[in-house]
Parts: sequence; C-alpha cells; structure tokens
Amino acid sequence: MSSNHLRNTDPMRASARCGARTRNGGPCRAPAVRCKTRCRMHGGARRSGAPQGNGNARKHGLFARDAIAEQQQVRLLLGEAQKLLRELK
Repeated sequence: MSSNHLRNTDPMRASARCGARTRNGGPCRAPAVRCKTRCRMHGGARRSGAPQGNGNARKHGLFARDAIAEQQQVRLLLGEAQKLLRELK
C-alpha cells in the first residue's frame, strides 16, 4: 500500500514550487498553480490580489497634496462661475 502511495506522489513532488517568500524568509513550499509562478495562497488563484480601484491605496497621504490642490482649483472655478452668474442677473 505504501509503495502505491509513493508512486502517486511523484507528479506532485516534481511540480514547480511557488516563488513567494514566507515570513521567516524561506521559500514557500506549496506547488504553484498551473501556468503560474505562485501558489493559490500567494496570488496564483483567480481574482486574487487587491480589488481594482482600491481606495485603501490612497490612505497613506502620498496623493493627498494632489487631491487638496485639485479641490482648491474646483472651488475657485465654482466661485468664479457663481460670481459670473450673479453679474449676469
């Protein structure tokens, strides 16, 4: 029975391994997903990773300066439009 088990595990043992690093710095020992370089836990699965348009990526403040400048421009433009409308009446 054990020899049958060893014979059936050869394809699994010969498969490509995940290229990710674990928390302790060693390589991940899980098999990679077919046609990918990562296992299912490290991004090889379908629809894995951050969602498209992830709003959390902008919370660190790197884009805050640009957003504030854009808001100021919009406020100025709206103020000028309101002033023009008041003049036209």
